[in-house]
Amino acid sequence: MTPKTQNELPSLRESLEQHGLMAKKSFGQHFLLDLNITRKIVRLGGPFDGDVVIEVGPGPGGLTRALLESEARSVLAIEKDARFIELLSELNDAYGARFDVIEADAVKADERALLAERDLGEAAHLVSNLPYNVGTPLLIKWLTGPWQPLSMTLMFQLEVALRVVAPVDDNDYGRLSVIAQVLCDCEKLMDLPARAFTPPPKVDSAVVKLTPKADRPDAQLIKNLEKVTAAAFGQRRKMLRASLKPLGGEALLEKAGIDPTARAETISPDQFIQLSRVHLQTLQSTSNHYFRE
Repeated sequence: MTPKTQNELPSLRESLEQHGLMAKKSFGQHFLLDLNITRKIVRLGGPFDGDVVIEVGPGPGGLTRALLESEARSVLAIEKDARFIELLSELNDAYGARFDVIEADAVKADERALLAERDLGEAAHLVSNLPYNVGTPLLIKWLTGPWQPLSMTLMFQLEVALRVVAPVDDNDYGRLSVIAQVLCDCEKLMDLPARAFTPPPKVDSAVVKLTPKADRPDAQLIKNLEKVTAAAFGQRRKMLRASLKPLGGEALLEKAGIDPTARAETISPDQFIQLSRVHLQTLQSTSNHYFRE
């Protein structure tokens, strides 16, 4: 096949037809083929001037094309579905060294290593129309893992997006809200109806931007936060003195300055990180006492 220039690229629908491709239900794929929408997502998620962007699950490349039209220095796409590699290589022909596509599972991918292998440094933004079936696991990986992106502009099914940005005491407020908001400033950028996708999913979607906070807790405290929130929201209708009983219950809550009769959905992210800090200090104190004995 003759390499194509940027002006010669076929439309996204034409590309899919030429390669005989359809969305794969088992991969949770729903394609966004309207370049006006993908350009808006990139505009709201940016600026990416001079920076590297990693895209997960590019599929036919609608969001990829918008990213390559931006001022991003390089765009690195991670695609699990081997069927799309040849189609995406047409973008490689058109945009040269600015674009690279990797066939890999993003859940298992080491972003830091992928960047280093290409001499792109360590810093990169994440932009993705996330496959529905792995959206939350990928977000938790990027929030709590060893590699920290410069920003994340991510599309989720609407119910997940609402959980990410939900304020305390909201019906959607939960464990994901706390972890995301402790670590990032979170903002819902735009809603997308199901009809915007091919094929249309059964639910609407939304784009969320997460910008990591400068005062990030250390890895040990983040891990403990995951433990505390899992216990608190695992029995969210119970008072915290009951749901957190295995972790110290009423005594722990009083040390953290939190009402033991409160329920998880009424506790702010700042209070949860304080609770996690006190719990960790209690564990460390108990451990030190044990060794002194």
